[in-house]
Amino acid sequence: MFSHLPPYAGDPILSLMEQFQRDERSNKVNLSIGIYTDGRGVVPVLPTVRTAAAAVAEAGAPYVYLPMEGHAAYRQAVAKLLFGADLPSTEHLAIVQTLGGSGALKVGADLIARFFPQPTIWLPDPTWDNHVGIFEGAGFKTERYPYYDAQTKGLDFPAMLAKLDSLSKGAVVLLHPCCHNPTGVDPTRAQWEEIIAVVEKRGLLPFFDLAYQGFAESLDEDIWPVREAVRRQIPFFLSNSFSKIFSLYSERIGALSVFCPQSGQAANVLGQLKLTVRRNYSSPARNGALLVAHVLGDDKLATQWRAEVEEMRVRVRDMRVKLASQLKSAVPDQDFSFLLRQNGMFGYTGLSSAQVDRLREEFGVYAVGTGRICVAGLNDSNVARVAETMAEVLRG
Repeated sequence: MFSHLPPYAGDPILSLMEQFQRDERSNKVNLSIGIYTDGRGVVPVLPTVRTAAAAVAEAGAPYVYLPMEGHAAYRQAVAKLLFGADLPSTEHLAIVQTLGGSGALKVGADLIARFFPQPTIWLPDPTWDNHVGIFEGAGFKTERYPYYDAQTKGLDFPAMLAKLDSLSKGAVVLLHPCCHNPTGVDPTRAQWEEIIAVVEKRGLLPFFDLAYQGFAESLDEDIWPVREAVRRQIPFFLSNSFSKIFSLYSERIGALSVFCPQSGQAANVLGQLKLTVRRNYSSPARNGALLVAHVLGDDKLATQWRAEVEEMRVRVRDMRVKLASQLKSAVPDQDFSFLLRQNGMFGYTGLSSAQVDRLREEFGVYAVGTGRICVAGLNDSNVARVAETMAEVLRG
């Protein structure tokens, strides 16, 4: 019956996690998967989440199904966090709770594919590997627009803008509002203004993917491109995740927001999103939504949570600075300042796949084959060794 099914080669990132767990070396370091760890190397439970979890447990609410669109208080809290003072009315905004950011991408992709036959989405080159899988799995053709310049180790902005300015009206374009995955290279505010202007002029449909809000500059600054699209009345899709910024990885808690400039359209969009959810998984999970809603719905806890996000952001930035400094000391003839211009959890090191293999096999330091490392996996106990081993492979 199933003899014709080919074997699965494994996910290029998650397979590394499995390999790391089998590795018996005591000094191994996992910089492959995008998980924030604290200064002790532990995935934290945020104090605000502990408080919320105790309150949720004490309330003892029954384990009933949530509506297809998700928990109402959670959806309201998400809208307020994302859009702030620019929060559109319900006539213009459709939001559904999803199974993490990946689930938001899938629900959005399914909706677009159903009503815009034979769709194409333009992805930055490079982008998160699973973007291709999710959108092609939904029936999209995937194309690439220029993004990263390997020579300058920065944004190839002229080529990016020129390609976007050549696309046809209605083309779907995936944009990372902040903390680009995998490079950490983000446009400046001035560059974002030009990008949004081209999107508006060409009538493109942005699909924003926001997984790391608050890890670049701040919770509000990092979502500026999205809020600018609202101000310019540009329709868009927005996936967001609370895996990282609430440290709720296993809860699979995210949301999909669709902004509809024309009054009355959001109700139909919400209805079709609910139908899409029904056809995929019927109803989202409850616990993560209750935790996020409790924190964001309490002014004191929300303020404390913002401070927790800032603490995580600063720690990652400090590790980035230490890594760049120690690499420069170890390999003084090379410039590592590009690492300091990158944002968020990841560092795009420029290491080749062969160098990454050597890091893993010889030294037990795990990175993704593209040279991406999770800077959030560094701490004062391992950053020196990571720098030493990276320097060793760079020297050849």
